[in-house]
Amino acid sequence: MNSKITAISVYAPSKRISNEWFADKIETNNEWIISRTGIKERRFAEPDEYTSDMCIKAAKNLMAENPGLTLDDVDFILVGTTTADQVMPSMASQIQNAFNIQNTGCLDIMAACAGFVYGLVLAKGLIAAGTHKKILVFGAETLSKFTDFTDRTSCILFGDGAGVALVEPWIQPKILNAVTGSDGSHGKDLYLSQNNELVNGEHIDANGKIHQNGKVVFKWAIQTVTTKVNELLAKNFMKAAQLDWIILHSANLRIIEAVAAELNYPMDKMLTSIECYGNTSSASIPLAWDLAIKAGKIKPGNKILMLGFGGGLTFAGVIIEA
Repeated sequence: MNSKITAISVYAPSKRISNEWFADKIETNNEWIISRTGIKERRFAEPDEYTSDMCIKAAKNLMAENPGLTLDDVDFILVGTTTADQVMPSMASQIQNAFNIQNTGCLDIMAACAGFVYGLVLAKGLIAAGTHKKILVFGAETLSKFTDFTDRTSCILFGDGAGVALVEPWIQPKILNAVTGSDGSHGKDLYLSQNNELVNGEHIDANGKIHQNGKVVFKWAIQTVTTKVNELLAKNFMKAAQLDWIILHSANLRIIEAVAAELNYPMDKMLTSIECYGNTSSASIPLAWDLAIKAGKIKPGNKILMLGFGGGLTFAGVIIEA
């Protein structure tokens, strides 16, 4: 059985954090941040606002923006996040409880910035198996609660937000072939640990904060994403020119520009959320998608390639038809 994303919505906290906010805390300025990342501002959750709260608000927005939509018959909830309120209960279970959904499977996906796309791939598989018919896929993060604000190279990057997509059966295939994978040898280059102080036998700082080797991740991302985009196109018997849009994880605008150049693909067809939301990990792709919808860019029938990449180092890509 085929599947389609039938609705999408997002939620972003109201607290806007400008680049100037960091100037009093670390050695940086607005021009430096924009030139290296493309970020102009990001959103931070309130002290009492957590990942589960943002998912619930995104789901409420989904219903508000799609009159007549009910969640009562949702039969699976998938949440991509690395910043859960707690290890258990899962964020998916908290969403289930918030909406009193009686018969739904619940699962969190820890695939970092690839989490939302992994969720779409899993949702497609559950529908193809014939076991489920109405699936919510979330990508949500409260990265500000796990950011080391003494690290000037990484703290300027991160923001908070949530996105949700509804996946349902469809006559024609609207979620096409995917690519997934990971290079665990780079685990030490992007991590968040609260317990084990070893990754692949190497010592790390297990202080519950995000740590990133920016130079290594930047290089890996450009090489890997370019390769995997081409593999994904080949897997779907397509050329880049047949795509209407590409949405990569908004990790850094310079990565997206470099990949566009490698692919010889127009930068104005690369949809991003980095400028106004920062790096929101698993939430960045649905946030970029929502911005494009609200700007009137994405039309029914458009073909969109989405690819997330991040801690693991993981990656997941899929082509969908809007």
